[in-house]
Amino acid sequence: MDSFWEKHGTKVKRFIYLVLTLAYFAYVIYAMTVEKLENESSIRLLWMSLLGLFIFFVYVIKGRYGDKIYNVICVPIVNFATRHFKVLKILFMVAVAAGIVVFLIVEVALETPDNLLSLLGMVIYVFLLFIFSDNPAKVRWRPVIWGLAMQFAFALLVLKTSWGYEAFHWLGDRVQEFMEYADEGAIFVFGDDFADHMFAFKVMPVVIFFSSTISILYYLGVMQVVILKIAWVMQRTMGTTAAESVNAAGNIFIGQTEAPLLIRPLINDMTASELHAVMVGGFGTIAGSVLATYIVFGIPANHLISASIMAAPCALAMSKLFYPETEDSKTKEDDVDKMEPSPQQNVIEAASAGASDAIPLVANICANIIAFLSLLAFVNTTLTWMGHRVGLRGPDYPELTFQMICSYVLWPFAFIMGVATDDCRQVAKLIGVKTFINEFVAYTDLNVIIDNTDIWKDYTGEWETNVEGDIYLNDLNVTLVGGVMEDRSIVISTYALCGFANVGSIGTVMGALGAMAPHRKDTIAALALRAMIAGNVVSFMNACTAGLLYEPSTATNSTMDATAFY
Repeated sequence: MDSFWEKHGTKVKRFIYLVLTLAYFAYVIYAMTVEKLENESSIRLLWMSLLGLFIFFVYVIKGRYGDKIYNVICVPIVNFATRHFKVLKILFMVAVAAGIVVFLIVEVALETPDNLLSLLGMVIYVFLLFIFSDNPAKVRWRPVIWGLAMQFAFALLVLKTSWGYEAFHWLGDRVQEFMEYADEGAIFVFGDDFADHMFAFKVMPVVIFFSSTISILYYLGVMQVVILKIAWVMQRTMGTTAAESVNAAGNIFIGQTEAPLLIRPLINDMTASELHAVMVGGFGTIAGSVLATYIVFGIPANHLISASIMAAPCALAMSKLFYPETEDSKTKEDDVDKMEPSPQQNVIEAASAGASDAIPLVANICANIIAFLSLLAFVNTTLTWMGHRVGLRGPDYPELTFQMICSYVLWPFAFIMGVATDDCRQVAKLIGVKTFINEFVAYTDLNVIIDNTDIWKDYTGEWETNVEGDIYLNDLNVTLVGGVMEDRSIVISTYALCGFANVGSIGTVMGALGAMAPHRKDTIAALALRAMIAGNVVSFMNACTAGLLYEPSTATNSTMDATAFY
């Protein structure tokens, strides 16, 4: 038997794969004849099948004819581009710049002129990072310009094209559907009333479920392929090193402490600028498991997914602007060309390992929420007590709280992002909570405002407001605590809060990277605060881009029905 398998094993495997493939497409064809593309599910089945078929043929053609295609088609193009590089570069830059200017005039200045304030915000943030750069004279503008261009192009796809918006709206709905399967496990463990304890029993199971899913995708090799392809694009266009590109791509899917594991053997030899880029990538993005949590909070899924992808090139751009490279990198492309395979032996083990890996993450999230909310309550009570001593009390004056202080101090940051003037204080509060507490609390507060806004849109009766911004609906006898915001302000807030850049995360990143590269702890500690600031700017740049390209059709209509959980 062993000799037979050794001799014919490959043929047998190919035959089995062929039979399974034919059986699957027979099923797809029959399904099309039954439902005749009359509903979304059948259309989804067709598109996913065609996508799988396309990927299969790409890999087959690449494996058999890749070298021939490269030599016949790619080599002449590369040689031509190399010979005329300067001319082509100038023509390309002029064409892109002209296209952007024309677009901004026709689609923004003439259609939604108020959105241009967000463009001013982008210019201001870039200018500030340049002025306070570690070495402004050494800034290489290629990664900065290309990073912002990639961010803008992706935002353009999602926010300005109907098919791009619908595609991400559809993707957001599918992600929400997938996350809801975590309820089945939660019901079994906690009972039918699990949603009564929303955060612990509704949100945290989603983190565990998504972590298990990511682990399975790693075992199957899907994550490695996707991350390396995205990293390759950023490396070729932005001119960043292989290691920092892989880390930035990994941050789209995994967290700020997990992504550096992809390049762990290289961290010891990284330059200070590369370490800074790794840290900014972690601060400026969120993990896939956490993204799933925000979706459960009721935050628009399509905008969260878009923000996660936009943040990757922007993080590299802002990092290279704020801490430019002044050393020669020791990282080579071959060092990260192959990522380590999953250590698990099968899918079941991978699923179990992913769930187990989520335990410290869940514990860390819950512990931080308890600690920071408790501390915030203490700080607010203390500030309110102090405010009462000097007459700051209702109903004539707002109570003195941490959020109230942030609403004034951070007001300019919200304003230059393009937030409506009436909403700037509310958004400034959210930014303050996100930066000094964490994004979980900020998104929880944003979800309350989203729910309030949905109620407000349908209300036609009399209402009153107080100095805190709360709105009392007389006919419903309901108080909208926290007030309401315009849809555009909600979208901008969604992008502005989408990142791990907060004071608490500094310790997390320092601990994780310090454990991977013990003799670089001093460098990591020196860069941490600067990286956190740059990470916040990444989120603000995303928010500015969203505000610049916003149209009413991109309003927050891709949210989960959060009223079921609150």
